[in-house]
Amino acid sequence: MTSTKREYSIGELAARTGVNKETIRYYEKTGVMPDPPRTSSGYRMYGPEHLDRLRFIRRCRQLGFSMADIGSLLELVDDHDYSCAEVKSLTLMQADAVSAKIRDLERLEKTLRKVASRCTGRNVPDCPVIDALLDPDDQLELRDNDRVRD
Repeated sequence: MTSTKREYSIGELAARTGVNKETIRYYEKTGVMPDPPRTSSGYRMYGPEHLDRLRFIRRCRQLGFSMADIGSLLELVDDHDYSCAEVKSLTLMQADAVSAKIRDLERLEKTLRKVASRCTGRNVPDCPVIDALLDPDDQLELRDNDRVRD
């Protein structure tokens, strides 16, 4: 009895993972996804290992890991030379980054609400919010290092 290995077109892989085709190609180009074999007519054919890897990458992205961090995690996995301590360290660094983003977003929310409170909300052409955004001297409580990080 012969076993058949399931193969997926890029469209099928995209549909199964919720990752669009352009992103899959980008992941291949950057090396986080291995290049799939191609058919004689040049079409990519992905195997179960591609499906698993893409799901792993997608979950990492959902948790906010940068592509560099995902690359580091994948290197650990690919080399089969990782310890739980290494993975925990990367995960805690990501949790710290998320906390910093939350603080930045809370600061932005406070500033936006403060600026919005200047506005009466009436249907008039003068708007204090627009004035504040146009005025470089208006202290909106934002410094360059307070911007939300990507």
